[in-house]
Amino acid sequence: LPHMPAEWGGMGLGPTAMAAVSAEAAKVGIGPFVLNAQAPDEGNQHTLLHWGTPEQKEKYLRPLCEGTTRSCFAMTEPEVAGSDPTLIRTQAYQDGDEWVLNGHKWFISGARGARFALVIARTEDNPDLPQAANSCFIVDIPTEGFEIVRDIETMSGSHNHCEIYLRDVRVSNDNMLGGRGQGHLLGQYRLGPARLAHCMRWIGQAETALDMMVKRSLERFSHGSLLAEKQGIQWLIADSTVELYQCKLMVLHAAYRIEHGLPFTSEVSMAKHFVANSLWRIVDRAIQVHGALGYSNDTPLAHMLQQARWSRFADGADEIHQMRIAQRTIAAFKDHGTTKSATGDLPL
Repeated sequence: LPHMPAEWGGMGLGPTAMAAVSAEAAKVGIGPFVLNAQAPDEGNQHTLLHWGTPEQKEKYLRPLCEGTTRSCFAMTEPEVAGSDPTLIRTQAYQDGDEWVLNGHKWFISGARGARFALVIARTEDNPDLPQAANSCFIVDIPTEGFEIVRDIETMSGSHNHCEIYLRDVRVSNDNMLGGRGQGHLLGQYRLGPARLAHCMRWIGQAETALDMMVKRSLERFSHGSLLAEKQGIQWLIADSTVELYQCKLMVLHAAYRIEHGLPFTSEVSMAKHFVANSLWRIVDRAIQVHGALGYSNDTPLAHMLQQARWSRFADGADEIHQMRIAQRTIAAFKDHGTTKSATGDLPL
């Protein structure tokens, strides 16, 4: 539990130190679980720590940190765009000292086996701001009316990404996490660092792919020389090396800004977009260097490529991040006559 404060059994590591820990742990599939720093629990731990009442922390955060329970975060819905939480249709209405939830969620990671879910639901009909329509509720699992329909099959198999129905699910008023109408704010607070945590893990996977690429090039002999001595292969290695270096710098800079209380939204968005796409390209190049072996299941590369494809829409699709990056860059120029603040606000 390296990322949590000592009073919750952790080591108190900040985002910068966690970048190195998460990247190394992600080189093996079980690594993040060994550290109790796996998604979605890591993000939920931070969310409960920041938003939870003392009672909520003891009931839900304590066992989560002790590793005796699992959790999930239920926001995405099939009927509306996952990248726009203001469109959420799951409804919650107050009935005395309880809230009643009805809705349909899917691709809820870790739902099967979770003991509770953080559910985002619409509580306000006509808020002044669309972002103030939703609230967050802690729903115990199992609970009457909370049904896991299926584990959605993906191109890489089943990975506990579930479809869920909520039918007249009742929760106590005490189970609202954060204030009424703060579900969007809570979700964005959770997703920023969670996106960066994904990037840290993806860097570990990309580094593994690059190591495999170089190792294969040093072992495979063809047409009079090793693959490592052929210019075409060297280009693949060089491009991957440069991209991985850029990934590391972007993640470390975004982590530094989070750790020092500086605005970080744009930096995390740029890192998420770049690292996700770099992971895909680096793994794809590694497969190319391995030839048919890389396409087979005799190495982990084929599975890594399937997982890498998911990274380009997890926690925000490429296009959403590109749109927001462009909007911030244009706004920076309009406000300051320069784009410097939108490109990391660095002293160069």
